Amino acid sequence: MKKSAILVALMAALAGCSKEDSVVKIGHVAPLTGNIAHLGKDNENGARLAIDDANAAGVTIGGHKVTFELVGEDDQADPKTGNIVAQRLVDAGVKGVVGHLNSGTTIPASRIYDAAGIPMISPSATNPKLTQAGLKGVFRTIANDVQQGSVMGAYAANKLGKKVAIIDDRTAYGQGLADEVEKGVKGAGGEVVAREFTSNQATDFMAILTKIKATNPEVIVYAGMDAQGGPMLKQVKQLGIDAKWITGDGGCTPEIIKLAGDSISDKTYCTQPGLPPDQMQGGKDFKERYKAKYGTEVQIYAPYAYDAAKAIIEAMKKADSTDPAKYLPELKKITFKGVTADVAFDDKGDIKNGAVTVYQYDNGNWKALAN
Repeated sequence: MKKSAILVALMAALAGCSKEDSVVKIGHVAPLTGNIAHLGKDNENGARLAIDDANAAGVTIGGHKVTFELVGEDDQADPKTGNIVAQRLVDAGVKGVVGHLNSGTTIPASRIYDAAGIPMISPSATNPKLTQAGLKGVFRTIANDVQQGSVMGAYAANKLGKKVAIIDDRTAYGQGLADEVEKGVKGAGGEVVAREFTSNQATDFMAILTKIKATNPEVIVYAGMDAQGGPMLKQVKQLGIDAKWITGDGGCTPEIIKLAGDSISDKTYCTQPGLPPDQMQGGKDFKERYKAKYGTEVQIYAPYAYDAAKAIIEAMKKADSTDPAKYLPELKKITFKGVTADVAFDDKGDIKNGAVTVYQYDNGNWKALAN
């Protein structure tokens, strides 16, 4: 073949290539190992289902069909590891990120994505500080802890008892939620009779529970994850503490019911940002498709992870570009019918009109009481 013919063939091949990447990488980060790996996998499954749906429907950007690829990383719920894997995703060329799960990993990692100009949407990090830092590409699809903590504290004091003891796991999530719960308790005329803390790796809570027992609380609030909440409920029972017990979204899971065993009762409550899955506008269909695909039930955040991934894809479609600088303006003003609700963000990146639901343990399940 003559050089001129080769050159013509090469130019034709290049002309057939999209200016956009034919494979568009979207990152996902959550703990996939450790004591809350079940929650991390739940998030990843939700995001992957959105990716699979988009690919099945076919998406054209810049005049060419693109295929989305989910690039998953394990941050082990550890801030240092979270920063390492965040930089790894940046280096891998992801165009957006769904994650992280924990506030303690999401907040520091958000600065890495911001410096790289890559938008990120957390489906589960609820600490208010995440969206208060003024980073332009940071969003979340779930209500924050100002909303959740206020509801928890007010519900505890108004419905469960005026004398309230509060325990947190000293993570960004747990401590931040506990601070808001304390404000809610006091605002509702309740009394905080004890404020204690543990860690997100602890299994023995006897010392702090013994101190709390001496204050005769009517309610114990735990701000932390299910991996600690289950053992804590067992030890509450062992010590004979006759108090109602309520936790936030990190413990409002099927897993805590397994971990607590016969120590859980109808005196156990929890809260979750958002509506119950059966009340979400796309919740029933999502639950059915999720179980069919993964062979397990939704834990908590998978629907929010689905909506986070979909928000990124919808913004890319509206901008007709996968370039983060070009689709970010569309993400800021995006609105679409998600699984959880109508998805739209305020000027800080928080989900608009975030709801909070209170649940009570009832015969092996969490039963929604109010929202």
